[in-house]
Amino acid sequence: MTCPSLLRRTAVGGVRAGGFDDVVAPTWVRERSSAVRERLHQDDAGAQFARFVVVGGVSSALYALVFIGLQGLGAQPANLAGAIASTLLANEMHRRLTFHAGGRVSWFTAQWEGGGLAGIGLVATSLALAGLHTLTGDVGAVVQLGLIAAVTGAIGLVRFVALRSWVFSPAPRD
Repeated sequence: MTCPSLLRRTAVGGVRAGGFDDVVAPTWVRERSSAVRERLHQDDAGAQFARFVVVGGVSSALYALVFIGLQGLGAQPANLAGAIASTLLANEMHRRLTFHAGGRVSWFTAQWEGGGLAGIGLVATSLALAGLHTLTGDVGAVVQLGLIAAVTGAIGLVRFVALRSWVFSPAPRD
């Protein structure tokens, strides 16, 4: 709060001064969310995988926006542009957030090695889109995005293991 008079308010009816937090989020909700945040800040595989999934969701949303926005150019160019934009974002978020490797892995290394792994995903989604168009003809963006999500999800599991054990590994490299 920026108003000095509000900072000096006293508790009224059991709600502390500025007690909006207590009204919006009861104590048990704040305690539980605090425990979840604490768990997600750890560096074991489970916490890293949870952060990996969140980053995947954010970068997939960016992919979908670019893909839909560029549909007029065709599915393959839209797929390429979406893959590039979402990969750049995801690699940086994985470097900083998922694997807490910002201090030990450079931006370029993350983009080069993580991007190389993402290239496998681009090839797989491109082949899947080509196969879909060959089998069914022209389909809508929602069907294409569903196919891409399924292929990307499967590849994502392999990508997580590779990023964790190779690109962002805390072990020193030769």
